[in-house]
Amino acid sequence: MKKLLLVFGLLLMISATSMANVSQYRINDDQIESLFASAQKVDVPVLTDFQDLAGMPTAVPVPVMKKSDKNAAVAFILAFFVGGLGIHRIYLGTATMTWVGYILTCGGIFGIVPFVDWIVLLVGLVEDDISKYIDNPKFFMW
Repeated sequence: MKKLLLVFGLLLMISATSMANVSQYRINDDQIESLFASAQKVDVPVLTDFQDLAGMPTAVPVPVMKKSDKNAAVAFILAFFVGGLGIHRIYLGTATMTWVGYILTCGGIFGIVPFVDWIVLLVGLVEDDISKYIDNPKFFMW
């Protein structure tokens, strides 16, 4: 079976490379330069206050959650199920690079940091005060 898959993959690669016609992908620099030379400068108006040219809203601003809107139980549950991805830190309003750091370090230093975050949130759930962890920019929340 392995030999059959190997032969099939080899045939697939050969057929894919033989179908590619390299001559189609030549770049004509003179044609590109003439295209830029004949281009016309267009003045684009700057849009503000979420309005397009007709005055209609283009996007609805996302409401920002206040510190009192954060629930310790929700953060605790998020830390338990998806703590390695740093989703609980997104919920708590941490900077973007913090939860990216969780992902790049294989779940926050191989799961140790989310586990400690989970314990800290458990204590915060009991005390019902997680205000010091909301909008906390540090990688180590505690």
